[in-house]
Amino acid sequence: MSKLSLDRVLQSQGFGTRKYCRALIEDGDVAIHGEVHDNYKTAVETDGLVLTVFDEEWVYRERVYIALYKPANFECSRKPSHHPGVLTLLPEQFTWREVQPVGRLDHDTTGLLLMSDDGPFIHAQSSPKRHVPKVYQATTQEPVTQALVDQLLAGVQLIDEPAPLAAVSCIQRGEHLLEIVLEQGKYHQVKRMLAAAGNHCSALHRSQIGGLTLEALGLKEGEWCFLEQAQLDLLVS
Repeated sequence: MSKLSLDRVLQSQGFGTRKYCRALIEDGDVAIHGEVHDNYKTAVETDGLVLTVFDEEWVYRERVYIALYKPANFECSRKPSHHPGVLTLLPEQFTWREVQPVGRLDHDTTGLLLMSDDGPFIHAQSSPKRHVPKVYQATTQEPVTQALVDQLLAGVQLIDEPAPLAAVSCIQRGEHLLEIVLEQGKYHQVKRMLAAAGNHCSALHRSQIGGLTLEALGLKEGEWCFLEQAQLDLLVS
């Protein structure tokens, strides 16, 4: 358990600068468990803390872990260059908290994206040493053949890789649809593997990371949710 002054609590939760947070409190815009507090020096217990700011409830979280159903044409960057950034799909507080994507999905790729402000978590989840399987649905330009499936399972050589890369599993789901499971997480890996195997990826969707699935989360495109410990445990390989 720990106690922080109310202005520090608000700042830690991404409500703005210390000065702005103090103004919110003094203006009576902040309540704790339904009771308005207008003294920013008030020391509050953070464990189990529920804040109301501008009539919206926020549960205090020392670190945030988020799942987003990423739509197409959004960049996984805090400084996007050609398309809106994925942070525009989240409340502004998360930008102040310096939440960032865990790994990246191409701007035209949809599906499950993890985000957090926990540096060690981001590093651990992004590490290629963890071998966490990720499930993708790839729409192909040319029809899927058994030879293509066999080649992806056997491994294909990419120009900048020392050894061939192989899918953990590869299942044909339609005439132009493959379900591919990868562990490496290399740059543009699905698209490059399909190109190296003589086909082309026209659309890509990530439906699962480890044991965490978009279906179980119940998210629609563009929606997000906090991840609790039971869900985070599903990410462990």
